[in-house]
Amino acid sequence: MDNARDDLIALTQELIRIPTLNPPGENYAAICDLLDTRLSHAGFDTTWVRAEGAPGDSDRYPRWNLVARHEGSRPGECVHFNSHTDVVEVGHGWTRDPFGGAVEDDRIYGRGACDMKGGLATSIIAAEAFIAEHPDYAGAIEISGTADEESGGYGGVAHLAQQGWFDPKRVQHVIIPEPLNKDRICLGHRGGWWAEIETKGEIAHGSMPFLGVCAVRHMGAVLQAFEETLYPAMASRWTEMPVVPEGARQSTMNINSIHGGQPEQASDYTGLPAHCVPDSCRIVIDRRFLMEEPIEAVRQEVIDLLEDLKARRENFDYEIREINRVIPSMTDKTAPIVTTVHDAIHAVLGQDPTYVASPGSYDQKHIDRIGKLKNCIAYGPGVLELAHKPDEWVGITDMLDSAKVMARSLETLLLP
Repeated sequence: MDNARDDLIALTQELIRIPTLNPPGENYAAICDLLDTRLSHAGFDTTWVRAEGAPGDSDRYPRWNLVARHEGSRPGECVHFNSHTDVVEVGHGWTRDPFGGAVEDDRIYGRGACDMKGGLATSIIAAEAFIAEHPDYAGAIEISGTADEESGGYGGVAHLAQQGWFDPKRVQHVIIPEPLNKDRICLGHRGGWWAEIETKGEIAHGSMPFLGVCAVRHMGAVLQAFEETLYPAMASRWTEMPVVPEGARQSTMNINSIHGGQPEQASDYTGLPAHCVPDSCRIVIDRRFLMEEPIEAVRQEVIDLLEDLKARRENFDYEIREINRVIPSMTDKTAPIVTTVHDAIHAVLGQDPTYVASPGSYDQKHIDRIGKLKNCIAYGPGVLELAHKPDEWVGITDMLDSAKVMARSLETLLLP
């Protein structure tokens, strides 16, 4: 494995240099083509799967996924490594080319280096090394590069799961190389509930606001109720799930966006705004909830708050629209993939791993809920707190160590 260091660096750089930004979902075909060429050369049979009809899929931005399978010399179980190929927007604050793949000391920099092209490259190197060392292994190894995890995974793993790719009859073990640190096993994730709330008003001349109803002021009352009631209630709830970091062990909610009144004009517009009372204001909320909280209770808590305002506040009216919901997922510590990777970490790093759960959801949710496959974890190189940050990086030594853990896990699961 140590001899593969240069190859691992080069492959990670190749992946980073394809800007698979999502949204809108760019260059999925390009990165699938890279993976197809690499894995076909290594003896894998590859299949391209487009998630036609999935959210985001279009002729301009097709949601392409690649699944590669290598068969052993005799029957046995299948180990599947799943990595998403999309990355989030670049954002501000970078001091390096976000798609340059610069190598400095023991780090590779770039958007997606940590989350999770470094993990994808690591799984490929581990699988190739295992196959070269043990060509007579039993079972099969699969590697997938999938779309849209950063926007819910519906054009990627969810679609594959619906098509039966994660049926427990054909796949028995799944490792998702998300960046949870090389000495930790991620058992699952919290739940998520996303909704848009719109407060309604009545348009009128801005010099006579008493003749209208200001939707922005109504939204201000909603935000105040959140601050006074909902946020304190969430802060008092803690989970037994080993969620990291510590602050994510409680219920949380983020106000994702707020839009009220007139649309913003183009940057070259030099006129003044019209004098109007806004008749609509919208926010999107991102509510992360715990395994101990039923999803319907999470939803009803927000509706009860809005109904209370409607009863107390003159002319208050609203609409609420659910955008998405994700149920928490948690794999048992005694599951075969957990105990196997535990022993591999101990052998490679000389220490027992820490069990964690992710503050945000990832594609385990679809493998669990749609694929009905419970034997799934996230394990991969990278520091979780670097995800989506400027100057994102992944450690080269961390990738090599994680590759050794993955290859040793394959030895346990696929050698007679």
